[in-house]
Amino acid sequence: MADIPAKLVKELRDKTNAGFADCKKALEATDGDMEKAIEWLRQKGITSAEKKAGKITAEGLVGSYIHTGGRVGVLVEVNCQTDFVARNEAFQALVKDVAMQVAACPNVEYVRVEDIPPDVIAKEKEIEMGRDDLGNKPQNIREKIVEGRIEKRLKELSLVDQPYIKDQSITVADLIKQRIAGLGENIRIRRFVRFVMGEGIEKEETDFAAEVAAQTGVTEEKPTTPVEIPAMVADVEDAEPVEASAASAPIVEEAPVEPPVEAPVEAPVEEEVSAVEEAL
Repeated sequence: MADIPAKLVKELRDKTNAGFADCKKALEATDGDMEKAIEWLRQKGITSAEKKAGKITAEGLVGSYIHTGGRVGVLVEVNCQTDFVARNEAFQALVKDVAMQVAACPNVEYVRVEDIPPDVIAKEKEIEMGRDDLGNKPQNIREKIVEGRIEKRLKELSLVDQPYIKDQSITVADLIKQRIAGLGENIRIRRFVRFVMGEGIEKEETDFAAEVAAQTGVTEEKPTTPVEIPAMVADVEDAEPVEASAASAPIVEEAPVEPPVEAPVEAPVEEEVSAVEEAL
């Protein structure tokens, strides 16, 4: 890649009215050849796009994209100059592509770098200045390194600086310039909003096993506590043997055998109670 002097870039810019970055890219792609660089810009539609960049864009479309599964959704507003172009199929396809681009870039928060608030830039610079790998470097070197990192970080937040999802060789800004050249009107991405399913909701953490058990009525079995058996008053082995004797043996009297007596048909209640007591 040729080292392109700033003077040559300015000359190409004056001839084509294209942006500084686009002119430098064109010269790098053509090894500094001015005529080929102009052709390169025309092929990309950049020269005509720059001429229309200042035109007011009051028409356009609000497009949407819902990702498969319905977990990510995007709304985007893309403006053009006339309602005629807004009804054009190529413009409508562009709006859809931009919405898809937003869905595919979860880190993007702004349309372009110029839209990033100064306090956000200051915060990013503060973070980069505090990096451990810059602690031993001189102040002027640290500032240059931080400047490069900040520039990279801001482009990560910018939609138009992202590589186009359908053609990684160009950015979203290049895509817009190509459509400007093709449709003949100024086109501008104004704003977008991204919806992510469940974003910002504090989810309650639950014990899945306990929840299933509660729904089915199954309770967790608790381990049983072993029952302590009290110690014997005296060890069985130490106890003195007791000899059985006739005096100590219990006396069992044999009940006299009585001849069976026929029970009367109707016995009085008192006799029934007495018979139960005797049986006990």
